Amino acid sequence: MRGCVPDTFSSLSFFGAEVLSIHADPVTNYGTPILDGWRYSQPTVVVDNATFCNVTVTYTHPGQNDTINAEVWLPLENDWNGRLQAIGGGGWVAGRFILSYAGMAGAIFDGYATASTDAGLPTDSSPADWGLVSPGNLNLVDLDNFGQRALGDLAVISKDIVKSYYGKPVEYSYWNSCSNGGRQASVLAQQYPEAYDGIIAAAPALYWAELAITSVWPVVFMDTTKQYPRNCELNKLTSLAIDKCDGLDGIKDGLIADPEACRAEFNPWDYVGTTFKCPETGLTARISSAAASVAEASWNGPTYSNGDFMWYGFEIGVDLSVAAGTTCSDNGTCVPAERSTAAFWYLEYVARDLTANITTLSRSQYDQLYLTLKKTFAGSVEASETRITRFHEAGGKMITYHGLADPSITPNSSLHYYDEVSQLFPNVTNFYRYYRVPGLGHCWGGNGGQPVHLFDQLRQWVEDGTAPDASPVKVTLPTNGTMDQVLCPWPKQAILQNHCSNDTSTLNCWLCR
Repeated sequence: MRGCVPDTFSSLSFFGAEVLSIHADPVTNYGTPILDGWRYSQPTVVVDNATFCNVTVTYTHPGQNDTINAEVWLPLENDWNGRLQAIGGGGWVAGRFILSYAGMAGAIFDGYATASTDAGLPTDSSPADWGLVSPGNLNLVDLDNFGQRALGDLAVISKDIVKSYYGKPVEYSYWNSCSNGGRQASVLAQQYPEAYDGIIAAAPALYWAELAITSVWPVVFMDTTKQYPRNCELNKLTSLAIDKCDGLDGIKDGLIADPEACRAEFNPWDYVGTTFKCPETGLTARISSAAASVAEASWNGPTYSNGDFMWYGFEIGVDLSVAAGTTCSDNGTCVPAERSTAAFWYLEYVARDLTANITTLSRSQYDQLYLTLKKTFAGSVEASETRITRFHEAGGKMITYHGLADPSITPNSSLHYYDEVSQLFPNVTNFYRYYRVPGLGHCWGGNGGQPVHLFDQLRQWVEDGTAPDASPVKVTLPTNGTMDQVLCPWPKQAILQNHCSNDTSTLNCWLCR
């Protein structure tokens, strides 16, 4: 092993890029809190007094006027397990932010070399800061770096850095991330199929345009139909749906595990007029027809102005006060909470002028927004290519999980992609598996169990050929107690055996079939 100094890595070069600087800094006594769920598919650990070499590579693509930073952490030689685990970003952040560093700290704890990239974008910014180079002109270079190019670069850089430091290449390489990080994972499988041996693509934002239009669909629906229910009405409908559908999977745990069956069973219109105590006002309220209408539209998903299907909605059971929330004044007047977000998407990508006087969208403008976003993101941010033959042929393995209570990215987008890949690859489960997680929010949160065993199962799959099946989780019951359950790879379902019940359930009680 060579020293943690810039000269150790001075031979780094790769096609299409110019290295501007390399910084190498020994880090000792490093500690950081890692909250539950922040490692997505791995258990929480306590990182304290960690020692590693922090290598930051700053580079540019000549002629593109960009500056990108890739960061690689290298554990001591005796602590290194011979593997690389790269960590992605979230939202409009490519990496090198709080969640990335939590994942990297956890990887160091487990003995991995680890890496992340900022794709040349400030981690405290949004596309409002960099999306336009001037009024009317999109920043296509940064959009491409964010969408895919920096991801391919990171794999090359991190593997070169590892080899220079330890004097030998990585034995296995992995990617583990959620949301935008899950989209990045999918981009890697689709466009850089030999970059990583194993990939966790959790709650992936595969369809970036569809993500955008689905996230603001409740806003557009409310504004164009002039229906603005209170959040407590939407929350009451959700709790009624959970009560109605909880047992459809054969177990009473406060979760909707079969959203398709629940949609057939639960009709929000049956509950219009139901009285309840509204926490927002402290008063008795009734579920309005506006609440039923907005809930139904949120579950059914966005449509074109002529009623044609556009994309999938959120699953029944999701927190509608997040997915379709409103804010209300003291006089009871309510407006969509995300109205400014809907306007931003239009101003940035259709008008391409953030100063334009647009605050609400008509249905025709909404149609135009979707078509424009599809064209804009197709060559950069979208991760919807299903022909992942080269990833399969390279021996790659991929696992996707998605919480059925995700209020940010509809889990039906992950199911749609997996089903399309399955049509092309009848043997899809030989290299790609998908898990639905009842009650789990976006990446983490909610009463559904966090799938903290999936990464180790991925590693076993990659390194010794043991394909994952049941994956243990611990769910939180309405009584605040817990229950051991399992997740199953789609289309298998978790079945509680007859000799077990809510009170006697253990992991041995569950089968995937």
